[in-house]
Order: sequence, then structure tokens, then C-alpha cells
Amino acid sequence: MSSGEIKSLDHVVIGVADLSSAVEDYTSLFGRSPAWRGTHPGQGTANALFPLDNSYVELLSPDGEGPVGDLLRHRLEQQGEGLAALAFGTDDADWFADRLWKAGVEVGMPEDGGGHDAASEAQRQWRTVMLPTDRTRGVLTFAIQHLSPPLEEARLTTDIDRAVVGVDHVVVMSGDVDATNRIYGDLFGLRLALDREFSDRGLRLVFFRVGGVTVEIGGRIDAGGDGDSPDNLWGIAYKVGDIEAAHARLVDSGFELTSVRAGQKKGTRVCTVKDRTHGVATLLIGMESKK
Repeated sequence: MSSGEIKSLDHVVIGVADLSSAVEDYTSLFGRSPAWRGTHPGQGTANALFPLDNSYVELLSPDGEGPVGDLLRHRLEQQGEGLAALAFGTDDADWFADRLWKAGVEVGMPEDGGGHDAASEAQRQWRTVMLPTDRTRGVLTFAIQHLSPPLEEARLTTDIDRAVVGVDHVVVMSGDVDATNRIYGDLFGLRLALDREFSDRGLRLVFFRVGGVTVEIGGRIDAGGDGDSPDNLWGIAYKVGDIEAAHARLVDSGFELTSVRAGQKKGTRVCTVKDRTHGVATLLIGMESKK
């Protein structure tokens, strides 16, 4: 593998209107406090980062004047809070940008970015390659090369078995699954793990794997190809150590959840978090107890 190829789902971005409120909710949801809370000078945004074992979750809100903050305000006004972007990890942003050009995707030169943590005065730097949304079926997507050391995992505020451990999968709903497959398979080079129709549910599901995370593409079997209908970043499933214990902790914390039930994957147990996720369809997934 070239050093510039996509090696991970580096992080997911959740757009929120009130960062403090969202941090409070996600600290309770994850059983972890954020490892970073800062601003993006000149961009008009503030964020909080929750690094997990295989990816991290970024809560992003408008903060002052700046181009990214203006775009985020517009999105919040039009669509409300929710999943806003996928960021894929690369070790060489220039190599990846060149690869996209050779594939016929017109991207700009990698852009330098930076963040500032007001509490610790720490600084972080990175380079990003933004993909045009007309080539990603409307999903805001970029590749990121970190120039700073990785952050430590978000600090636990509860027992590890009762906390969120990592990202199991993210879900992209598509009106043209074949077209979306070409984005994540051919363009990004992710490994295809499953492509299957579930006739009883009327769904076709395609799983791509990268860095221990699954990108799940879902679409109706009877939908046909709809090149004009944009894809939709729909939800996230998080891994927990003990699903029953995590469920009980969240109920005690005032969350509304479904009962724990058998998951679609053999040997798993899941529950749905129904509130305080700021517009993100959220599933918790754990393994069946062997007791």
C-alpha cells in the first residue's frame, strides 16, 4: 500500500448548534470526556473531539466569522443538526490529491489547517483534500493528513465495559448503490467486504472496510439508479464492551433507548439511542454474553 492511500475513517463530523450542550450529551453517551476542545482560527468554527479506539467523533459548531462557520450555519438552518462529513485518513495528502486528478476528479491543492485548544494552549496542524460534492453524491467528504501526534483516547468517566469503545460502522443511504460503490471502492480504494440483497427487508447493503471501521451503503432494492438523488449520511453504530451494562447506564443518565435486542450480525446484541444524539441515528452494538 502506498503511504498516500486511504488507511482509515479518520473521523466523522457532527454539526451542532450549541457546542456546550452537545459536549454534555456526548460525554454522557460515550461515558468519556473530550480529549480536545478548541477553535479553528479564521474558519469561524469551534469543536470538541472524542478519540475512540479506531476513529474519532468531532462535534463542530459555528463560532464567530469565517467561511466554514458560514457554511455550517447554512446547513444547520436548512437541515438541522446531524452527521455533516466523513474524513478519511491518509499519510500523504499530496499523493492522494494527485491520485484523484489522475482519476478525473478535479480537486484543489491540499490545504493547511490548524486548531487551537483554549484551555491547554495546544496547537494541532493538518492538511486536507476536499472532494467536490458532485463527485461524492452530495456527501461532504475529505482526506486528512495529520501533522501533529495523535490525541490520546477520550478519558473514561465510567467503567470501560459501560462506555463506548469505538465506531463499528457508519451508514450512508443511497438512491443509486452502484454509483455510490464506485466512490468508496474505486475512488477511495476501500476493501469490499459484503454486497448482499436482503429481500425480506427490501434492502441492498454493501459493506466497505477500512482501519477497523465499516462504511455501510444501504439502498432500496426496487429503487433503481437515481443519479440525481443525493446520498444521505444517516447514522453511526458504536461498539460497547457490555451492551446490557451500557444500556443500564444510559437509562440511569436519562436517555431514551429501545430495549436490547438481537443484532443483524450473528452473536451481537444492539439497542437504539432515541434522543440527545443531535440528529444522528445512533445504535449501540455489543457481543452476546457467553455466560
